[in-house]
Amino acid sequence: MPQTDEGGGWKDRLPPERAYKRRAGAVAPAVEQDRAAGGRGRRSVDLGDGRFARASITLRLYRRTRRIRAYLRWSRDGDTEERYVCEVEHGSRRENLTEAWQRAWEKGLLTEEPLPPESRASSRGVRAVMRANRGKDTGPELALRRLLHQRGLRYRVNARPLAELSRKADLVFPGDRLAVFVDGCFWHGCPEHYRPATKNAEFWDEKIATNRSRDAETTEKLLAAGWTVVRVWEHDDAAVAADHIEQRIRRLRKPGAGKSATTAAR
Repeated sequence: MPQTDEGGGWKDRLPPERAYKRRAGAVAPAVEQDRAAGGRGRRSVDLGDGRFARASITLRLYRRTRRIRAYLRWSRDGDTEERYVCEVEHGSRRENLTEAWQRAWEKGLLTEEPLPPESRASSRGVRAVMRANRGKDTGPELALRRLLHQRGLRYRVNARPLAELSRKADLVFPGDRLAVFVDGCFWHGCPEHYRPATKNAEFWDEKIATNRSRDAETTEKLLAAGWTVVRVWEHDDAAVAADHIEQRIRRLRKPGAGKSATTAAR
């Protein structure tokens, strides 16, 4: 934890850059804001005329006082509006963004947009997650693919590891017999972020349970066929996941290395 004065700020030094500055290779800004806010549906500002704006949190360092201040920003008819939220003192940008979003809600600066009448979701946030994780080429997949490609690794996208298995992996390294799945938190029942639906609960509980069972079966069949399986949650840091995948591939490519049927921990 940072050493802070009673009223906030760092005592004898500036806050570390990781407390307020985006780092190279991080997830896309929108994804970062969604995670910190608790979902895209929790980033809305009511413009008061039946319209809503998508807001974001900006962290600013004030060097003279050694303090980090959070501001809520949104656009109205092309003009940017801004409200001060709070000072933050955590040692990481992620923690500071999360606190700022919580404080913005406590101050009544945010609202949740009403759901369209045809939606099956229990909330706007759940609907956003459902829509964001429907198909291929999701934000987390693209971020991971970009990092792996920068490292000189080549792969097939959205392909079957086994011709006889009618299930596709998000990334396939055929020569290394390694399959990567990037699982969405809602559709695959992430233990950290999945929240059971309150609307049509029985339908969604059965749907998610089926997906999880299918995931386990897919992993089991690939392992039995001698493949290495890596599963990544959409909330995982893309750079950390890329490091792990690269290490697994390097080990598999070592002379004399066997293609052992092992699966990586998430």
